Amino acid sequence: MDKITVRGLTVRIDGTEVLHSINLGIPERQVTAITGPSGCGKSTLLRTLNRIGELAGEWHADGEVLLDGENILHMADTDSLRRRVGMVFQSPAAFPMSIYGNVAFGLRCQGAGSGERLDAAVERALRDAALWNEVRDRLKKPAGTLSGGQQQRLCIARALAVEPEVLLMDEPTSALDSRSTGLIEELMLRLRERLTVVLVTHSMEQAKRVAGRTVFMSDGRVVQ
Repeated sequence: MDKITVRGLTVRIDGTEVLHSINLGIPERQVTAITGPSGCGKSTLLRTLNRIGELAGEWHADGEVLLDGENILHMADTDSLRRRVGMVFQSPAAFPMSIYGNVAFGLRCQGAGSGERLDAAVERALRDAALWNEVRDRLKKPAGTLSGGQQQRLCIARALAVEPEVLLMDEPTSALDSRSTGLIEELMLRLRERLTVVLVTHSMEQAKRVAGRTVFMSDGRVVQ
């Protein structure tokens, strides 16, 4: 069963057509890898799946992107959409606040406040991201004191804290060492048990290791 169905998707950025009539099904509770050469539209497709691309430049999308049958291109409440479809970027984007504050950020935006329930949610997200044992004694320390690999897992924890249905990952290991890459790949394999993961990667080997389905793109089109 597909969690996301893309039909006839065309995307123009600043008047230039970047994606050309994309048709694609993304299965529920699997890792789907999107790969292809640089500049082929992988990240543009990913950023269309929760409409975050609209935040930069003139962005226009035609067609359908169905999330559980609802066309997200017509949704008025994009904040709600991005809670359901979270995203992790290529470079760690830790906020300039504490480790705890980073993970709690989205929950507090939803009115979670503070207290034991928030503490438990932060711990759960950090455990899900395989980071809890490394940071449990320094939650009040600045996120910037973490290594690059730890910051990337912190960003994953922040995304998981609001319990999304889909997690988009845009080359999340491209700047990391082999150990950190391995930890995040193991994490993706665990996450597929309860949510849908869409991964953009340049590495066919990584796609083979983690993905149940691989999509190859070229020149703004799905080739295979």
